[in-house]
Amino acid sequence: MADWIEETSARGRPGRATERVLGVLRDEPRFASYATAAEVAERAEVNVATVVRAAQHLGFSGWPALRVELRSRYLSSLSAGEVLAEHSESGADPVRAAVRADRENLRLLERTLEPERIEAIAAAIHGSRCTLVLGSGTFAAPGVQLSHAAVIMGYDVRIHDSAGTVLTNALARMGEGDLVVVCDLWMLPVALRRAVEIAAERSVRIALITDRRESPLVSSADEVVVVPSEGAGMFPSLTAAMTVVHAILAELARVGGEKALESVRTAERLWRDAELF
Repeated sequence: MADWIEETSARGRPGRATERVLGVLRDEPRFASYATAAEVAERAEVNVATVVRAAQHLGFSGWPALRVELRSRYLSSLSAGEVLAEHSESGADPVRAAVRADRENLRLLERTLEPERIEAIAAAIHGSRCTLVLGSGTFAAPGVQLSHAAVIMGYDVRIHDSAGTVLTNALARMGEGDLVVVCDLWMLPVALRRAVEIAAERSVRIALITDRRESPLVSSADEVVVVPSEGAGMFPSLTAAMTVVHAILAELARVGGEKALESVRTAERLWRDAELF
């Protein structure tokens, strides 16, 4: 966290008051990752407006967007056991804590989301010849939903959760006019990072759903959506990422229009004929 703060703030010379806020973020990452703007202001002995300016100095729209980044970076530096310990300190009922965590994630998503980024990803899927969706482990779940529903609407969207030669071979068949959608949460697998590098080398457009605005994949991505992902136990929550996928699908249905609707009707007719339900 300290290295990131120093590197990011070096892009411009901060004022003395802003530097005091950055000092709090740098020296107390755990506190800063869950504190309100007022609490950070009190700790830095500045006003709330200075905290907002500090966030903007780092390239964020305001404190809520910066706090999402701080919290994700802090949690990604911990092991699963350490994340569990972080959440166990409150002593809250885990079931209610999970619901509260997801409610807070959705609240943060609503405050920080830029709808035009969702529209851009949907437009990229709509205009691509083929879309490959990548994720690792449980983080492939949003991709499963995206692929399944998009295919029903007539789009060529394929989920791919294998690595090694199988993934490389799939990428080798892609090129300009194709799209890769990547879900990058918590820890970034080497295979996923390499897959994005290969896609970029082959002029494949890249859309990224991540919980860190400065994920190593951002520099290669054409479209980026940042989501909060903190859970209540030892693993991140996928609720905000799934909501983004839901929004992408809603936009795909809109831009697909009658053609997408007819594709859904055809799929439903085939399901009935095959007695699948």
